[in-house]
Amino acid sequence: MTNKAAWDSLSSPTNSMEPIGSCAPSASESDIYRSVQAVLRELESQHPSSVLNKGMLRWTLHKKVRNNPANSLILVRVVVKELEKAERVDCRIHIIPLLHTLIYAVIQSAYLPDDLYKRVYDFCKRLLTLPQPYCTVGLSYTRRMKTERYTPGVLYQRMVVAEQSLKNVYHPFQERVFVFADPAVFSGPLGGALRWDIEASGSGGYLNPLDYMRSVVQHSIQAALGGELCHSHKLAQVLKEMGQDVEPYFQEVVASLEQSVEEGSKGEGVMLRGRLRQLYREILTHTDTSDILSSGGGGSLCDTPLPNPEMSFHLWQEDEEIWRELAKCVRSSSMSSEHFCLDQETDFDLADLPADLTSSSAMPRHSVMSTDSGIERDLPPGVEPSVVEPSGGLEEGEARLTRRGGIKMRPSVTDNMALMQDALEESGSVAGGGGAIGGGKLQRKAGCSGTPSFSKQQKHFTARIVVMGDDRVLGKLAKAFYFLRKREARRLFLTMKVNFQFYYIPVCEDTSPTCPVKENLSPSRDNPCALGSYLGMVDPWYDCNINSLGSMIPKLAKMQSKSSKQAEPNPFLSDVISYYVRTGLQPVYFTIYSVKISFSNLTKDPVEDVFLSHLELDFPEFKQSPATLKAMTIKQKKNTGDVCGAVVSVNYTKVSLSGRDVDKGMSVRTSGAQISAIPSNETEDLNCLTVAFNETKPKNTMEAKIRTCNIKIRTLEMKTFTVTLDKDSRRTFKDVQSIEITPCLDPGYCVQKTMRSKFSLGEEERDAGLSKYMNKGLPLPINTFAGIIN
Repeated sequence: MTNKAAWDSLSSPTNSMEPIGSCAPSASESDIYRSVQAVLRELESQHPSSVLNKGMLRWTLHKKVRNNPANSLILVRVVVKELEKAERVDCRIHIIPLLHTLIYAVIQSAYLPDDLYKRVYDFCKRLLTLPQPYCTVGLSYTRRMKTERYTPGVLYQRMVVAEQSLKNVYHPFQERVFVFADPAVFSGPLGGALRWDIEASGSGGYLNPLDYMRSVVQHSIQAALGGELCHSHKLAQVLKEMGQDVEPYFQEVVASLEQSVEEGSKGEGVMLRGRLRQLYREILTHTDTSDILSSGGGGSLCDTPLPNPEMSFHLWQEDEEIWRELAKCVRSSSMSSEHFCLDQETDFDLADLPADLTSSSAMPRHSVMSTDSGIERDLPPGVEPSVVEPSGGLEEGEARLTRRGGIKMRPSVTDNMALMQDALEESGSVAGGGGAIGGGKLQRKAGCSGTPSFSKQQKHFTARIVVMGDDRVLGKLAKAFYFLRKREARRLFLTMKVNFQFYYIPVCEDTSPTCPVKENLSPSRDNPCALGSYLGMVDPWYDCNINSLGSMIPKLAKMQSKSSKQAEPNPFLSDVISYYVRTGLQPVYFTIYSVKISFSNLTKDPVEDVFLSHLELDFPEFKQSPATLKAMTIKQKKNTGDVCGAVVSVNYTKVSLSGRDVDKGMSVRTSGAQISAIPSNETEDLNCLTVAFNETKPKNTMEAKIRTCNIKIRTLEMKTFTVTLDKDSRRTFKDVQSIEITPCLDPGYCVQKTMRSKFSLGEEERDAGLSKYMNKGLPLPINTFAGIIN
């Protein structure tokens, strides 16, 4: 099957709810079984030809389930058997992919019998005896299945309510998917075609909020009553004819399900089923349905496909654009409920803040010295004040004395605690805790804890930020995230209201079959998507479903751009993104590193920046092309090697697994260096920097690779070098004399240290109190399906 055939064979569902007979044909159990086996074979396949189509079989299987509720029940039975088989033969590579497939099918199922719920729940509980990440994923799904068993349909209802921002009192959570693409990769018509596919096909045929409300009511009643007690076809017809009158029933259904969740397993869902059956009868009384009420259900279940979440697509031009879009969304009309109201103290525009927030320092600034009195008549000549028309009959002179609006820059205790809680949450949610700063904690952190160690204020809005591109866009994301945290340390806004979830889809400009995004073991220097390759190496399900998009996305966009007329949006990409943001909930943490760059020109101030994956140091005058080196004789190469390169001093802290870090120093003649934070293979998977010098004459006493978290490099000659961050030519610094690299400090940790210093007597203190348990470094969490599978 070609890509085009697969994409075109299954279209996006319509917003009408139809019975089984009007949907896609029911598949037999043997057909579903063969599809599941094909997905598992695809997961294990390493053949280059299979790389281009990986993920298509999983998407096709879920489309069968989405378009026919009968297939969902069959898929659940088949996958449970396969999971029990994988448990018996200890085939752990199949467990997490099958588990995600199972739960995704359970959520979309129109009705499941209680014995099947119990079977799924019991298997998830048995995963708690396995090591990470199986026990973490198992714990998350165990809780979900326990809730779904006694309150059928609640997972579907919560997902639709949050993702479509349906206003209600009982479940005030909202989610939004933001897709940010690097314009360096998605340029010209490619970006426009991608926007059309993501935004136009995201709704899945649903036209307005009433369509979503009808689906929630339909699915909840079906999931509780089943086909024997519910005439699903007639219910769908009546709901469609009700129009605006469906909203009170939607509110009642949401209230009933949330109340049942609060009661837990006490009533085993009996009261919920009784209430939903009463609502079912009330809805059908809108028409003459006495014969239907007396005869029970029709035995058939209606199709209520799970709609894709609301998505917005952006070509990421400016660093601050991502936070402006978030602030705009928080203030939008859909957020105007009591849970999202903003008082005058917090209602400010991000663009109103000083532009000089990128001035890095080891500690966040909590106050700003200003010579501005805040009175308009004190403004310098030539500056036009933004005068607000007075409401009363003030004189002109009095109006000039009006104080301009200001903002409070000193954070309150509540704001400080919010930042500290974020740092504690990140530290407590991963095994081992702490950062990689001086503690020798070299094991990369992954996964999220299901049992937070303290009560944290629940945030009602979740921003799922999906970035698309190569390593450059991740470096841009790390920089934006770091400076947002620094700004939030000065004045809290988004941290109090928004829960951030980051996702990454690696796409490089070279879309040939040998693109490095698919070569897991290729060196990070030559791999434009080194971080994506690493995530695929530690999480096979990520590699199968997400890494494969690197070659599919350009093909989809080219097909769209070459079309002579406006074609129908292709649902494939929006479906895959929906699956990723819903089931990819296990983060892998990457340390953000700060680099202080000093220039040879002493009149030029040092610059502080951050990078995530790679820093390249290069002496331009010693850079020779491979063709030149090939043409040189052995004698010429020897003579050139004696003088090719500059002498630099290197001071670093050598890290080790034992935690006994050693300070070292040396000088070396080199033409450049590669500093990478991403390991190229599983045996070198350590959370630190790997430094490799382009040494012209290697010394026996020098290590082939330096592993460190802190390093300072300085040229000892009258030669300067060039620094490039995250392989991005737009972030290149020339005429550099020295660089100093350290992990970025988390602003929450800095706040705690600042608060403790107020009570110290001047002596130097070690970490004490909460500081011992806080994450010192600021990690960037990228969500995957499993975290890290060892």
